[in-house]
Amino acid sequence: MAIVDTAPPVTAAPAPAGTGYWSGVLSRMLRDPLTLVCLSVVLALVLSAIFAPWLGLADPFKGSMIQRLKPIGTPGHILGTDEQGRDMLARLVYGGRLTLFIGLMPVVLAFFIGGFLGIVAGYVGGLLNTLIMRTVDVFFAFPSVLLAIAISGALGAGIVNSLVSLTIVFIPPITRIAEAVTSGVRALDYIEAARASGAGTLTVIRVHVIGNVLSPIFVYATSLTSVCMILAAGLSFLGIGVRPPEPEWGLMLNTLRSAIYVNPWVSALPGLLIFVTSLCLNLLSDGVRSAMNVRD
Repeated sequence: MAIVDTAPPVTAAPAPAGTGYWSGVLSRMLRDPLTLVCLSVVLALVLSAIFAPWLGLADPFKGSMIQRLKPIGTPGHILGTDEQGRDMLARLVYGGRLTLFIGLMPVVLAFFIGGFLGIVAGYVGGLLNTLIMRTVDVFFAFPSVLLAIAISGALGAGIVNSLVSLTIVFIPPITRIAEAVTSGVRALDYIEAARASGAGTLTVIRVHVIGNVLSPIFVYATSLTSVCMILAAGLSFLGIGVRPPEPEWGLMLNTLRSAIYVNPWVSALPGLLIFVTSLCLNLLSDGVRSAMNVRD
């Protein structure tokens, strides 16, 4: 699954007008019912994962061989049990911690690293631009799934290695978008005026460039969160992501696949959560993109 370039067209947008701009973004988001529903679902998942120890759930690591693969609705196990008799509700809630963390953190890291590289390459240009962008182009020769698998396979299974591999996968597309947006802003009149006034390169980037390119880079980064979460779950499903017995939705799919003919509904629960969460993240990023488009 290759990363699709869904970034907004590179245009010269006016600098955000402080709190007035962000209040307008918030008001447009609040008027979009689909965005509100998706935001509510994502917030519910995030809050349940954060406050899981205080929700009175069963121990997600404690199993019982006589309680194996109980169906949904079993007394004491509302969502049934897994192949080792562990409570599925507790496993799913606690699994949201790792799944959401590994699905979101690489995009955050890639946003800062790729954004920095792209802005520097786009503003400075010349040999530095060629060096950075040609290095980035090397990574585009490989599909994102294969690249993530190759890096994770080389580094080995584990949470840290999964974060490293996924961050490397998402740095190139964010760098390319940041470079394209910055190159368009660099030629504008107010940048030339800042240079003519004697402002240094770092000052121009910090004061004049970042404020105008940050929004499109951020919007594009949010569109990658659902892809990152699916890739993270896929690595765990293949056994090169999170290690057992940690609860993680992709890993749970892997361990429950042998029980799909015995208790298919319980086996499908982690996949259903991955689908719902990635769909809500994707629709939420579309809502944020529309709300931040001041021309609407």
